[in-house]
Amino acid sequence: MSKLKLGFVGLGIMGAPMASHLVAAGHEVFITTRSKIPEELANSAAIACSNPAEVASKADIIITMVPDTPDVEKVLFGDHGIAQGLKAGKIVVDMSSISPIATQEFAKRINALGCEYVDAPVSGGQVGAKAASLTIMVGASEATFAKVKPVFELMGKNITLVGGNGAGQITKVANQIIVALNIEAVAEALVFAAKAGADPAKVREALMGGFASSKILEVHGERMIKRTFDPGFRIELHQKDLNLALSSAKALGVSLPNTATAQELLNSCTAHGGKAWDHSAMVKALEKMANFEIGQKA
Repeated sequence: MSKLKLGFVGLGIMGAPMASHLVAAGHEVFITTRSKIPEELANSAAIACSNPAEVASKADIIITMVPDTPDVEKVLFGDHGIAQGLKAGKIVVDMSSISPIATQEFAKRINALGCEYVDAPVSGGQVGAKAASLTIMVGASEATFAKVKPVFELMGKNITLVGGNGAGQITKVANQIIVALNIEAVAEALVFAAKAGADPAKVREALMGGFASSKILEVHGERMIKRTFDPGFRIELHQKDLNLALSSAKALGVSLPNTATAQELLNSCTAHGGKAWDHSAMVKALEKMANFEIGQKA
């Protein structure tokens, strides 16, 4: 791949390692973030800019990775936003997880400036971001996807063009429904097993060899047993994603009863001071109801 001029806006626990992979690949990378630039990038060949508009003026492909729909709108269209630095022919790629409906509107506004828009939310968390093994779900035209896919390959492994603008975000919402319900299922099973007197670590080991095996049981089941709840993926971010699922479902006339239950368990964790816990800590809400913590003796 020839050397590209890339921009990256948003350098949090996901964005920083993602941007670092682009720098490591030898591209010219222009960066900005609302807080202090992480040391790994400050000491790299990345070029710091004062705001998103400056990033957009210097880069040909501009990537955003920020927490929520209002944040994306602000970095795109706010004061000193990306839109103010665009020229026709540039590509804006949003890798945040936000509203599919808002995404389609943002795409129209960027298209009106003569630029292309891609929604490309990711799954894999901080671990996947650091390992460049993210799953990337893409909403774009086929021609635009062909242009940005080599960049995605520096950050992820499973890269799929799902459809036009908004399709990537729809897929990410579906992903977050599945992840939340799997966390809830694993948590229920391990609380049950531990309270019944079995060793939860041995139960998990046995289940990993059968039909109940899953990535959630493998990774988050271990977190639940070892009590390692540093994120990862913060509960408050999964709450945001499930809010997108439930509000979109309401607009579509679709019922998501178990998604609503998972959201209430996350709400309980937040009420107990856990909004920054890893989402595997959903198990704590079930433990409160059982008055029993995994690891206790029954």
